[in-house]
Amino acid sequence: MASTPRSPRQFPKTGFVILDSSEVIEEEDLPSYNAAKFYPVYIGEVFNSRYQVVSKLGYGASSTVWLCRDLQAEKYMTLKVCVQGLCPRTELSVSEQLSQAEAHFGKRLVRLFVDSFEVVGPSNGKHMCLIYQPLGMSFTEFQKLLPETRFPKELAQRSLQLISIALDFLHKNDTVHTVLDISSNNILQGLEDDSILGRIEEDEMQRPIARKVLEDREIYYSRPMPTCEGLPVLADLGEARQGKSKHRGDIMPGIYRAPEVILGMDWDAKVDVWSIGTLAWDLVTGSHLFFAKANGFLNDEQHLAEMVSLMGPPPPEFLSKAQNCHKYWDGKGNWKGSIPIPDQSFETRLQEWPDDDRRVFLAFLRKIFRWVPDDRPTAEELAFDEFLMQPVLAARRDGLSATNH
Repeated sequence: MASTPRSPRQFPKTGFVILDSSEVIEEEDLPSYNAAKFYPVYIGEVFNSRYQVVSKLGYGASSTVWLCRDLQAEKYMTLKVCVQGLCPRTELSVSEQLSQAEAHFGKRLVRLFVDSFEVVGPSNGKHMCLIYQPLGMSFTEFQKLLPETRFPKELAQRSLQLISIALDFLHKNDTVHTVLDISSNNILQGLEDDSILGRIEEDEMQRPIARKVLEDREIYYSRPMPTCEGLPVLADLGEARQGKSKHRGDIMPGIYRAPEVILGMDWDAKVDVWSIGTLAWDLVTGSHLFFAKANGFLNDEQHLAEMVSLMGPPPPEFLSKAQNCHKYWDGKGNWKGSIPIPDQSFETRLQEWPDDDRRVFLAFLRKIFRWVPDDRPTAEELAFDEFLMQPVLAARRDGLSATNH
């Protein structure tokens, strides 16, 4: 017999701070913000006769994100309400296909939607809604809380290994993520104990969040998620590409682009492998590997010059496939760009690490940062790299030592 759905709760209508209506907060501060495009979600609202909103978790240019309670299944979920007219067809299609994929440990490390439906807004526009399993804070938010905004080495190794396994799942199912970087909140902490979410709901009941009360909507502040200790989860499949053949087109956030993307070449899953390298640098150093800007603007020549400084000149095999390479290199691969090659190396950029750790980490990076995509390892091969395996092997040694004693 099916269980009786829980009745919606009545959330407080008073007892919260009402902000000045002229103050710009949350999604209102986005350059592209248009109130008519955003569905006016209110706390306590029930979507699809099932999901009751209990708190706001965040926002972006294309959606707002909310914690909700599934009144039928008696558990918490995450609700993403897209702006009017936006249908995340790619994410829906990719997620549906991946949900049917064969068992793989990485499958649990990729965020797939579990329900979708449409609602009609006040202006009669349709809004797509996606339901996901709830997750903790993003790596971006978590990194800001760490000393010097750096991941401890072992935490970085564990995280990168699991992300590599998640990418291996995608790649074995002919899917390229394309936008793997932490600055856009694509990696989130897994959630093992939903009592955290219960406390968020109770906080909203006892201490309602501050908000702006406007004529046609309320704009709430988002509640921060506490830190969690679950496995990292790779999110945002909105720009993913599927298929066995190579792809074309501009992808990847600016400073994270692989050289084949910058030069307009065909690309494949090895762009995600490149991203693991730039992500690794972000996590362990708290800074970006590439600056890639000239006069404050993203600049391809600057980006490529920095790559040459760290990787050396590209081989003829790479140059023969890049239509735009003549702008930056001569026929022998010598740099002829107007921007000089920076005086730097991986070693000079990472001087504070102990010699043994630095040797293993830089060997890991040099496997990844190759001009020719086929020379880069697969995501699966990276997961078993010496640098990422260090904590696992150390734990085994400690276990054997304890057994022998």
